[in-house]
Amino acid sequence: MFQIEPLPASEFTHLNSLSDAELAQEGIQVHISDGAFPCRVSLADVAKGTRVYLMNFEHQPGASPYRSRHAIFVAEGAEEYHPDPDTVPDAVAKRLLSVRAFNRADEIVDAEVVEGRELAGVIASFFENPHVNYIHLHFARRGCYAAKVTRTAKADQ
Repeated sequence: MFQIEPLPASEFTHLNSLSDAELAQEGIQVHISDGAFPCRVSLADVAKGTRVYLMNFEHQPGASPYRSRHAIFVAEGAEEYHPDPDTVPDAVAKRLLSVRAFNRADEIVDAEVVEGRELAGVIASFFENPHVNYIHLHFARRGCYAAKVTRTAKADQ
């Protein structure tokens, strides 16, 4: 079983009180969603007309050669969405994904590019490997970080 995890809303709530000039000083761009901006907190496409923050985010802070930062979108006032275990949110399922499996040393041990609707099978396959500790999802076309995937306990345990 697996769990797709949003970024914590608490890391971004302070942005809602900053002016556009203050956001720009932090290197954060403000956009108005056209309905296709995937928020990393709500794990959904942001409604058309909603303000969205585009910023650089360190999604892989591990002390390995795979340490990484990239652009992410977060909707203004975004609330965390925690999908049910073994569920892939629509905003992830409808996109081409780069799926990267990491070990405890934060090193990639497997990777695949897959249509989001096929993601659950790739996750299950990766988690069959006992060396896989967690998985990162990236939107393959632009390379942006999408979400983290962790193992969940089996219901019969």
